[in-house]
Amino acid sequence: MSDKRPVVLVAHDPAWTNRAAHERMRIVEALGDMIVAVHHIGSTSIPGILTKPIIDLMPIVRSLELFDAQEGVVRGLGYEWRGEFGIVGRRFCTLNDASGKRVVHVHFFAPDSDEIEPNLAFRDYLRAHRDEALAYQAEKLRAAALHPDDSGAYTEEKGAWIRACKARAVAWARR
Repeated sequence: MSDKRPVVLVAHDPAWTNRAAHERMRIVEALGDMIVAVHHIGSTSIPGILTKPIIDLMPIVRSLELFDAQEGVVRGLGYEWRGEFGIVGRRFCTLNDASGKRVVHVHFFAPDSDEIEPNLAFRDYLRAHRDEALAYQAEKLRAAALHPDDSGAYTEEKGAWIRACKARAVAWARR
């Protein structure tokens, strides 16, 4: 999917953990018992690697059908509701700061989604395997060099590497 925002990679910022916790709290307070769990995923959850400075959260909701009725609540938090946005069974929402800069991606899934395990395993695997985290950083730099002005193309470019690493991560997590 095309997303013509420039790709900017920065050093890990320990403040991202607090930002993720703050957004998690806002989501839980707004949606209450609709939320089963909220996980900080993506590169900002992996210390020591370059990344786009955008927090990725993965809330698990009791039911997508019930959650869809909460679109207005999510929009009330300042998020743009983007629907599945290329991943079946996901509700993708984005948050920009006052200057229009993207700061948060939220990927809502139901508890039975096949997307949950690989995303959590990927995060945990890269935290536990520094060599893989650095290989991911190298892949990010390669993709950014090819697509410096198109965040969507950058994401697609590194997709094959991520899918292969997620397979390794799931195998590792299931041991």
